[in-house]
Amino acid sequence: MGPVSFSSMLANGCRSFSAPAALVRTLALTHVALSEHSNSYRHVKVAWFSRSSNKRKSARQSLKQDVSQPTAVSSANGYPEYTRLLPCPSDNGPPRIEHLVVSEGWPVLEYICKVLDLPLQFVADLIHFGAVYYALGCPWPPPTATLEQMRVFKEVTAPSVLKDRASIKGKTVREAQKTFCITNPDQFVETGTYLRVHVHPKCFPRCYEIDWKSRIVAVTDEFVVLDKPAGTTVRGTTDNTLGLTTPLKVTTPLMTTHQIDNCTEGCVVLARTKEYCSVFHGKIREEKGKKHYLALGAAPVPIGTITHYMRPINLAPRLISEDFMERWSLCQLEVMECKEVPWPSSVVEQKYCVEDCGWPSKEYAYECKINLLTGRTHQVRAQLAALGAPIVGDSMYMPAAVAEMASPGRNPFGKSKKHYTHVTDKEVAIELWSAQHGCASIID
Repeated sequence: MGPVSFSSMLANGCRSFSAPAALVRTLALTHVALSEHSNSYRHVKVAWFSRSSNKRKSARQSLKQDVSQPTAVSSANGYPEYTRLLPCPSDNGPPRIEHLVVSEGWPVLEYICKVLDLPLQFVADLIHFGAVYYALGCPWPPPTATLEQMRVFKEVTAPSVLKDRASIKGKTVREAQKTFCITNPDQFVETGTYLRVHVHPKCFPRCYEIDWKSRIVAVTDEFVVLDKPAGTTVRGTTDNTLGLTTPLKVTTPLMTTHQIDNCTEGCVVLARTKEYCSVFHGKIREEKGKKHYLALGAAPVPIGTITHYMRPINLAPRLISEDFMERWSLCQLEVMECKEVPWPSSVVEQKYCVEDCGWPSKEYAYECKINLLTGRTHQVRAQLAALGAPIVGDSMYMPAAVAEMASPGRNPFGKSKKHYTHVTDKEVAIELWSAQHGCASIID
């Protein structure tokens, strides 16, 4: 049986924010990462696989190569020449996620290579990246699934089929559908197993351009304090679990104790033991630490505590309101200082790829020292934008601020919001604003 696609591939774009370190320098803590999603389900018979033991031996031997050494792979199957995913490609490819249902048991590395027609070493690198997941049970297909695709799904999830799978016995549907990251390329995947392959995992080329030794602030037996540059990730993402482990060249993975944006520079504390990770989290809960930021706003902001409420939906840009909204998360920050400074020069803008996003006034910018009182995703960026002072170069939040400046009242949550006489009118306004400025991408 040939491949059957459960849905066409769909790539969700995400806005980039490549501001320099001077624009958003974190002096302490926060969190966030973005991810793109695309969907393509396949159900493939693999009876035509070669079962040669020599092939398996060859495959295993190829995995013993040093992953740090570039290895060109011939393009006999038409796939572009491959010069290794690791340590990191020069740039990211378009988002692509493949969803597979195993129809005949096989080692996961060879199975994916054949089904997706990918080079052996490429798939091995994907597994090393943490870009391949499995679940014992197949999740429900997307709404766009055809009758044939639904038939395939029902075939592999039929009770008569599942009862013969010892690995699923005693598990609830939810337990069987829970995904786990595959770390061993020789792992055997049995018939009916669900696989999710992030063919183009999120990569961070800048991680490999940095002198990390010069960025280490402190090292103890329990933790490492690192001055993280902008353009790098603190932790791994859904499709790249390595995070800073590879560029830091540590043998034991460091554990994340808190988060700062990929586009933010500043100190992060990485735990070397599980015990210290718990200790640090306890200090955060007891409010024994402070989270200070230095941000460059496009307009002045008032000194003092600022309060907003953030929509509890995992989409970026985040939507926030000045008014209390039921079930929305409280966001508070304290602006400690706000001083006028020159707007970044054209040379700086070009060097750091700073986008002005149509901001009308570029004579002065405003350096704000902020004490973060609550720790919501994108909180500083979203709150400053809501004040009409988005961070310079923030192409995710600045467009909404520009749109509200051009049409006051357009933002149903903004400071110049209209007073609607009918609930339906407000709902329509919220839907329109959310579609334009509140759902660019899913946050990882």
